[in-house]
Amino acid sequence: MKLAVDAMGGDHAPKEIVLGVKRALREFNDIEVLLYGDEKQIKQYITPEDRLTIVHTDEMIEGTDEPVRAVKRKKNASMVLMAQAVKNGEADACISAGNTGALMTAGLFIVGRIDGIERPALAPTLPTLDGKGFLMLDLGANVDAKPEHLAQYAVMGSIYSEKVRGINHPRVGLLNIGTEDKKGNELTKKTFQLLKELPINFVGNVESRDLLDGPADVVVTDGFTGNMVLKTIEGTALSVFSMLKKTFTSSTKNKLAAGLVKNDLKQLKNMLDYTEYGGAGLFGLKAPVIKAHGSSNEVALYNAMRQAREMVKHDVSNTIKDAIKGSVE
Repeated sequence: MKLAVDAMGGDHAPKEIVLGVKRALREFNDIEVLLYGDEKQIKQYITPEDRLTIVHTDEMIEGTDEPVRAVKRKKNASMVLMAQAVKNGEADACISAGNTGALMTAGLFIVGRIDGIERPALAPTLPTLDGKGFLMLDLGANVDAKPEHLAQYAVMGSIYSEKVRGINHPRVGLLNIGTEDKKGNELTKKTFQLLKELPINFVGNVESRDLLDGPADVVVTDGFTGNMVLKTIEGTALSVFSMLKKTFTSSTKNKLAAGLVKNDLKQLKNMLDYTEYGGAGLFGLKAPVIKAHGSSNEVALYNAMRQAREMVKHDVSNTIKDAIKGSVE
């Protein structure tokens, strides 16, 4: 399979992006990579090989660019060319750590939406205390949503969790302010009734305070709420580790204690790092489009490529297409 990668997107591009590509090529013998970006910069970290093709362009979409305008005007930007390769059948999936809004725009207007999907959803896998993680969608592709959109998120999330994450009968939960069936606003109340009727393993409402305990394998919500939950989890984790670091460096005694638990703290940090699970898939498109974290390092980019590979391998996009078509009929 062929994976298209935007070498110029992200805070640490192109170095960390290219290193992640190198790692993926070492680990997976069944992939070829089309790497889009400034050839001179890329070649500082990698040389072309049998399964790697560098597609040169000196145009890129910046993090500060207005998404729709940038995609329309910067026709030769690395992100745009990457998405175009997927549309043209030259690549099976694409990955970028660049401008999130621009990638969603490129995914929607270039790669294209699956017929019957009203709103694609941004869906990362977030950490749980047992290390298994859970898929959450939507986390920002759409600020507003209707009950029908959340119902489609539930179907797509269930399919992904079963096909890619290998979970039998994944538990699907609806994010709400309480676990009782009739809790919530009009959106969640109507969505609750729709989810009960779908051929999924719907386990009811889940509360945000319980998310890291893993009450569900898939959690659906609107993009506004989901994005705030994501930022809260990320910010809390960073703050906790900042406080721990401050505590462990406050005295000689604490520094000695830190030395004893250093490896344990590192494992805990990795457990709470959602980039270890891959990127955020933009579900509902005709081919896999993966948004890697903006601050992606080599490991995070590698995990995003691993995720894209699994989605292609298990034909997730067509499985979603068939499921949506069946529900409409």
